[in-house]
Amino acid sequence: MKNNYAVILCGGSGTRLWPLSRTLRPKQLLALNGEQTLLQQTAKRLVRHVDPANLFTVTHEDHKFEVKGQLAEFFPESIANVLAEPCARNTLPAIAWATYQIYQQDKAAVIGVFASDHAIDNEDAFLSAWQTAEQVAESDYLVLLGIKPHEPATGYGYIKPSEQLSLNSTLPVHQVAQFVEKPDLEKAKQFVSDGYLWNSGMFVFKASTFMHMLEQYQPEIYSQVCALNQENLAENYAKFPNLSMDYGLAEELVKHDEKLAVVPVDMAWSDLGSWDSIYAKQDKDANNNVTHGEVLSLDTTNSLIWTETGLLATLGLNNVVVIQTADATLVCDRSRAEDIKTLVSEVKAHKSSLTEIHQTVYRPWGSYTVLEERANFKIKRIVVNPGAKLSMQMHKHRSEHWVVVSGVATITNNEIEYTLQENQSTYIPQTHRHRLANNTSEPLSIIEVQCGEYVGEDDIVRFDDQYGRLNSQ
Repeated sequence: MKNNYAVILCGGSGTRLWPLSRTLRPKQLLALNGEQTLLQQTAKRLVRHVDPANLFTVTHEDHKFEVKGQLAEFFPESIANVLAEPCARNTLPAIAWATYQIYQQDKAAVIGVFASDHAIDNEDAFLSAWQTAEQVAESDYLVLLGIKPHEPATGYGYIKPSEQLSLNSTLPVHQVAQFVEKPDLEKAKQFVSDGYLWNSGMFVFKASTFMHMLEQYQPEIYSQVCALNQENLAENYAKFPNLSMDYGLAEELVKHDEKLAVVPVDMAWSDLGSWDSIYAKQDKDANNNVTHGEVLSLDTTNSLIWTETGLLATLGLNNVVVIQTADATLVCDRSRAEDIKTLVSEVKAHKSSLTEIHQTVYRPWGSYTVLEERANFKIKRIVVNPGAKLSMQMHKHRSEHWVVVSGVATITNNEIEYTLQENQSTYIPQTHRHRLANNTSEPLSIIEVQCGEYVGEDDIVRFDDQYGRLNSQ
């Protein structure tokens, strides 16, 4: 179908996967289930059925360049379709914005909406269910994909299906009778026994059908999304209510006995929402452990042991999660993995930076890693991608010393341009306009030493930037 589209919802912070997942680099941008990130896996799965040029992604402004960079590795045609929310307003405004963008260019569009951070092992079953949902959507239904549960999980919402619909579809399809929030264990057991389905959060619909339903049941959002443009985006997007697709639209359709259907599917699905779900999806060793990185374990069983830096050694443990990053370590009982969100709230109250950023921070031009930081100095390793350059900028409160570790640096220092080779250095005084560029085909790596009364990341005044970041950071 040339009129079929896919929308990837690439928001959220993945709190339960702390300390690996953080606000500025959440789980969908990490490789947790293979060599590619969850976003990249999702995009590759979707382009089996849609043209890459028909792939849209909604993300947060903070993640825009990272999302574009990850998609560009495989599907550069989709980069123009990355929509960056200036603020988070839940799934209904995000879906409405993407749908309206597609509807404006293709009134006959049929759209599938999918999360960026799920794992699906049986992709053929997924594609078959998606195609069935498209068939049903042609009859003006809003269609969900419901997962056939293999256990009474308490971490998912449930869908109660009712009678099977008499439609010309490849797979059986049911009317949706009810949505149920995440239950306790006893209710979850009863739901599984009664044939309820897990709510995957995947939707399929005609763009015209969605816009009509939105106008009828959420007229305020409808009028707001139709009025959005680049000039008023930041101001008007903040006016959207914080509404999920389920609560804001799907449940309204149930209340009014509207055309809302579900396709039951068994596709080995997981939302990878906790460390225990990561453990469940990975191959185990002889001791039933999942390990990642440089791990040495003695008398350790049934555990997830994951390190991003250095050696992680365990002794005499059972049923635990141990996650080690450069600046934080998590140790918890595996059965308590769903409660990590509560722990993260405590961490945020004591040291919020540990929930927001990693020591390595990704930028559209490359990355930097904070090696050490004190009250009046900071040491970074900066990597600039081939052909990339930082903004022309100035700092009011600090000076910088740069030493080239590898590659060739092109430097602008108060209008003077020069190059530095490996093991050469330069000094950037406070208030000097300066820029670092890599005009070669090889990565550039430098060590930066910042000194001054304040070395925060927001001490940047930008004068020119090829990525459109001209406001202070």
